[in-house]
Amino acid sequence: MAHLQLSAVAGGGRPAAAGGGGDDMEDVRLLDSYDEEMGGGAAAAAAGEEEEAHVRVTGMTCSACTSAVEGAVSARRGVRRVAVSLLQNRAHVVFDPALLKVEDIIEAIEDAGFDAEIIPDTAISQPKAQKTLSAQFRIGGMTCANCVNSVEGILKRLSGVKGAVVALATSLGEVEYDPSVINKDEIVEAIEDAGFEAAFLQSSEQDKILLGLTGLHTERDVNVLHDILKKMIGLRQFDVNATVSEVEIIFDPEAVGLRSIVDAIETGSNGRLKAHVQNPYARGASNDAHEAAKMLHLLRSSLFLSFVVGKRFYIAAYRALRHGSTNMDVLVVLGTTASYVYSVCALLYGAFTGFHPPIYFETSAMIITFVLFGKYLEVLAKGKTSDAIKKLVELVPATALLLLKDKEGKYTEEREIDALLVQPGDILKVLPGSKVPADGGVVWGTSHVNESMITGESAPIPKEVSSAVIGGTMNLHGVLHIQANKVGSKTVLSQIISLVETAQMSKAPIQKFADYVASIFVPIVITLSMITFLVWFLCGWVGAYPNSWISGTSNCFVFSLMFAIAVVVIACPCALGLATPTAVMVATGVGANHGVLVKGGDALERAQNVNYVIFDKTGTLTQGKAVVTTAKVFSGMDLGDFLTLVASAEASSEHPLAKAIVEYAFHFHFFGKLPTSKDGIEQRKEDRLSQLLLQVEDFSALPGKGVQCLINGKRVLVGNRTLVTENGVNVPPEAENFLVDLELNAKTGILVSYDDDFVGLMGITDPLKREAAVVVEGLKKMGVHPVMLTGDNWRTAKAVAKEVGIEDVRAEVMPAGKADVVRSLQKDGSIVAMVGDGINDSPALAAADVGMAIGGGTDIAIEAADYVLVRNNLEDVITAIDLSRKTFSRIRWNYFFAMAYNVVAIPVAAGALFPFTRLQMPPWLAGACMAFSSVSVVCSSLLLRRYRKPRLTTLLQITVE
Repeated sequence: MAHLQLSAVAGGGRPAAAGGGGDDMEDVRLLDSYDEEMGGGAAAAAAGEEEEAHVRVTGMTCSACTSAVEGAVSARRGVRRVAVSLLQNRAHVVFDPALLKVEDIIEAIEDAGFDAEIIPDTAISQPKAQKTLSAQFRIGGMTCANCVNSVEGILKRLSGVKGAVVALATSLGEVEYDPSVINKDEIVEAIEDAGFEAAFLQSSEQDKILLGLTGLHTERDVNVLHDILKKMIGLRQFDVNATVSEVEIIFDPEAVGLRSIVDAIETGSNGRLKAHVQNPYARGASNDAHEAAKMLHLLRSSLFLSFVVGKRFYIAAYRALRHGSTNMDVLVVLGTTASYVYSVCALLYGAFTGFHPPIYFETSAMIITFVLFGKYLEVLAKGKTSDAIKKLVELVPATALLLLKDKEGKYTEEREIDALLVQPGDILKVLPGSKVPADGGVVWGTSHVNESMITGESAPIPKEVSSAVIGGTMNLHGVLHIQANKVGSKTVLSQIISLVETAQMSKAPIQKFADYVASIFVPIVITLSMITFLVWFLCGWVGAYPNSWISGTSNCFVFSLMFAIAVVVIACPCALGLATPTAVMVATGVGANHGVLVKGGDALERAQNVNYVIFDKTGTLTQGKAVVTTAKVFSGMDLGDFLTLVASAEASSEHPLAKAIVEYAFHFHFFGKLPTSKDGIEQRKEDRLSQLLLQVEDFSALPGKGVQCLINGKRVLVGNRTLVTENGVNVPPEAENFLVDLELNAKTGILVSYDDDFVGLMGITDPLKREAAVVVEGLKKMGVHPVMLTGDNWRTAKAVAKEVGIEDVRAEVMPAGKADVVRSLQKDGSIVAMVGDGINDSPALAAADVGMAIGGGTDIAIEAADYVLVRNNLEDVITAIDLSRKTFSRIRWNYFFAMAYNVVAIPVAAGALFPFTRLQMPPWLAGACMAFSSVSVVCSSLLLRRYRKPRLTTLLQITVE
C-alpha cells in the first residue's frame, strides 16, 4: 500500500488510484458512482480541458509589441485567453492541452520577434483557490457490508465531507472533502471513534516546487538523488536538471511536507547533497537586474561598435515585419539604414567622380547609441515602478526558529530552518525584534506586533494566547510561540503580492486607446516621412526655396532626406504604450502600502467615477461587535430560563447577533465562576456551555428573519418582528412599546416565542465606528452620494443613518435583495460602489461596478470584490476613490505628454520651423529626443509614489474638482 499512487485528472479533477509499485495493485476508483449520482463527471471533464502557462517575454518596447505577442499567440489553435504585460515582460496564456503544447506558445512568441521562456509554476505567487480534495484512507476492522455502511454514514455526516465511498474488498475508503472545513486527521479520528482502524494514504492535492541543489557534480550524485526521491511516499513526479543543479518536484502536500523532502535529500546522501527552496521571486528580481545590466553593456558597446550592437534592432524589425506588425524597432532601422545606405552611395559616388557629397555614417551610430541610452534609463525607471512588490517580498524573513518536542511532548530543542520550509502545525519561536515567519496563532507568550507593513495600521497590536498573527509582521517586545496554520502561497502576504501582480498584469480600458494608436502609429509616421521627403524635394526641384537653404548639404535630395530621417527617428510609440501600465503599476503598489488592494486596472478606472457608495450597516458602518444591552421577559418565565432558551436556539447560528446572545447568557449564568487566566477560561467555557444549553432539534436559519427550532418538542422562534408575526404570534402592547423605544435608540430588537406564545425580547446594539460620520461627510464633499443598506427594521436603520449623516436608507432588505438595490441605482448609468464584509454581501459586491470588501487583514474575501480594504477602517474607502482619481489624472497627463511630444516633435523634425529659424534637427538629436520621451512618461508615473492618503482632519476640506 505504500506505493499506491493517485493520478490527478487533468485540470484538477478527482484522482484515480493506480498501482505505482507493482502489477499486483488493482486500479481503484471509488468515487465514480458518486460522480454519476451527482452529475459531476461531465462537469469535471469539461473543466479539465484548460491549462495555464506563464511565459517571460523579452524584447518588448511598446504596446505595439504586446499586441504583436497577443496576436501571434491567439492565432494558435487551442488558445483560450492571452494577457501580456509590457512592464512585467510576462504573458499569461490559457490553452487547451489537447490542441496545443507549451512549446508551441514559445515558438509563436519567438516567431513574432521576441525571446521567450517558461516561468516555473513555483515562481508565480498565486494562492491556490480553495477546492475539494479526494483522499484515500486505509480502513481496518471491517468484516461485512454493515461495517461499510456504518463507516460511509459516519463520513458523510461530517461537516465538510461532500462524498464518501468505502470498499470492503480492498479495505480502502475514498473521501471527498473541503480542506477549509475539515482536515485528513479529523477524518481519521472520526473513523477510529467509530471503532475501526484508519490511516491516511494519499490525496488528490498536488503541489510543485523547485529546489536548488549543492553538491550535485557527478552522474553518481544524480543517481543517489534519484534513489532518494523514488523511495519517498507522496512524491508524484520529479525532474532533475544537473546542468543548473535544480530539481522540480510534484508532490502531495497532504502526504509529505516540503521540509521532509529537503531533510530526506540531505540525510539520504549522508550530507553530500543539500537542497534549498528557490525563492519564487528571486528569478524575477534577477531578471530585472539582468535586463538593466544587459542594456548598460549594449550602451557601452555602442559607443565603440554601434553597428554591431544595432543588430538587435534589425532582427526585431525583421521578425515584426515578417508577421505584418510594426514597432519602434522598425522606425529605428528605417532611420539608421537610410542614413547609412545614403552615406555608402555618396562615398562610392565620390570615389568614382571626385565630387564628395557629405556623408552621415555618424548619424546611424549616434541614433543607435542615443536610443540605447534612453532604453537603459527606461529600464531603470520601470524597475522603480515595481518597488512595492519588492518591498513586500523583503518582508518575509529568511529563517525561522522551529521548536522540537521530546518523547514526552516538551519543547527541548530549537532548530533554525529556512522560512520557506515552515509547514502547517509547526510551533515557531519569534524573538523580540524579529519577523513572524508565517500566518498562525499565538500558543504562548504576550507581546505587541507592528502590522503596519501589511495592514497600514500604525499602532502596535497587542498579542496574547489565541491571537492571530500575520507572516512578515514585526514582533516588538516579548517572546512568542506561534503555531503556523498558513504557509507559502496561502499566507496573507502571498495573497497581497498575488493581488498586486494580477492587477499589474491587467489592462485598464483606457489602454485600448493607446493600443489602437500604437497599431497605426508606425505606418502613419512612415507615410509622414515620405510626404516630408517629397514635399521638400519637389519644392527644391522647382525652386520654391532659395539654394542658400541647402548650401550645407550639397543638394536638395540630401536636404530632404535628412528631414525624412528625422521624422522617422523622432516619432515615439513607446511613450503612449507606457502611459497607462506604469501608472497602474505604481498605483497598485502604493495602494498595497496603504492597505488598499486593487484587483485590476479596470477596477481602478471605474472607481474614479463613482456616484454612489453603498454601505452595509453591520460590520461596515458599525464595529461588528454586537452586545446585548437589554433582556426583558413578558411572561411568567424566569430571566435565567429565558436566556438559556434563547442561547440554546442561537448556539447553532453563525450570525454575529447570535454569538452576542450566547455570550450574554453565558456571562449571566457563570460570571465570576470561571478561572481568571485566559487559558483556563477557554478550557472550561465549552464545558460550561454544553451543561447550560438545551437539546435542540430541527434547527433552521431563516435569512433576514432569525432562527427556528424545537426545544422540548415545542417550537421556538428567535428573530425580528416579521418572523413572529408571520407565524401568528401576538406581541402584547407593552412589549411593542418597549420594542419601538429600543429601535428609536438605534438598537435592534430580538423577539422570542416559545410554543407559539410571546415570552420576551432582547435589545442589541452594535457601536458605530468612530470614523463613520467623518467618512460619510467626506464622501459628500467629494461629490459621492452615500447609501446605507441593512436587513434591520426601518426605525433602527433610520436612527443609525441619522447618527452617521446618511439620508438615503434602504432597510429590511433580505440578503438576496441587496444586489437588486445595487442594480436599481445603476439603471440611470450611475457608477455604484458597494462596501461590505465580503462574505454575506458577496452578491451585492459582485453586482456593483466597484465592490470593496472590508476586513481585518487575515480573513479577507477577495473573490467577489474589486478592492480589498485590509484594515477594518472606513477611511480606506476615501483612500481607494482618491487614489483612483489621482492615478487617472496622472494617466491623462501621461497621454497628454506622449501625444503632445509627437504632435510637436514630428512637425519640428519635418522642418516646419526651418523657413523661420534656418535650424534643421539632425537625425541623431531626433533619436535622443525619442529616447527621452519614454523616460519622461515613466518618471511622470513615478510621481505617484509620493501619494499621501487624505487624513481625517482634511477630509472635510475635499471639494469636487
